[in-house]
Amino acid sequence: MGITSALVLFAVIWFMTFLIAIPIRLQTQGDVGEVVPGTHASSPEHHNLRKKALITTIVSIVLWCIIAGTIISGIVSVRDLDWFNRMSEPAVSSGTNG
Repeated sequence: MGITSALVLFAVIWFMTFLIAIPIRLQTQGDVGEVVPGTHASSPEHHNLRKKALITTIVSIVLWCIIAGTIISGIVSVRDLDWFNRMSEPAVSSGTNG
């Protein structure tokens, strides 16, 4: 796995985790009972984005280590995910140099 692939993998994991974490423990204006005129009652009042971003980063690092370690170790390859047998068999070298 190259550096760019590792960064893209981390970014995807981070954003997916962040989008899951955003609605957790969200207090809306309707929950608090102080709806500002001109806004929806479902508008966030207390969102705690800094704390959620920090937790998301920690969780993403752990998930990235597990997923990247699995990819780098070769436990799972692209051929393992070929359920419909569309990939050709890998070429076997003769093993002779010369």
